[in-house]
Amino acid sequence: MNADDPAFERLKTITAVVYALQAAAYFTGLTALVGVIVNYVKLDDVRGSWLESHFRWQIRTFWWALLWFGIAALLWIVFVGMIVAGAAGIWVIYRIVKGWLNLYDGRPMYAGSAPPPLAGPSA
Repeated sequence: MNADDPAFERLKTITAVVYALQAAAYFTGLTALVGVIVNYVKLDDVRGSWLESHFRWQIRTFWWALLWFGIAALLWIVFVGMIVAGAAGIWVIYRIVKGWLNLYDGRPMYAGSAPPPLAGPSA
């Protein structure tokens, strides 16, 4: 898939929308679930491109956050849950920001992922 392809640009937009849905989850809660569903539905469309690394990043962010917030809920009664929830919240914010910035810069999330094609003529 070429970076100049309109379909690729739509997939980049979908990736940015999922980051926005994850960020909006701080206010609505449910949007992170919508985002991960979008990730799973569109995963085959990004397979083999550097956007696949962003989808994996977003999916892993969702599932790990769900685990840590679940643990925090269980520990809330002993007040340790507040610390776990705070740490998980900061971690999720970090993942959203790092992912969004890498997407904006046209970079994959993991070393070894397919790099984006170079723009312009090669030297």
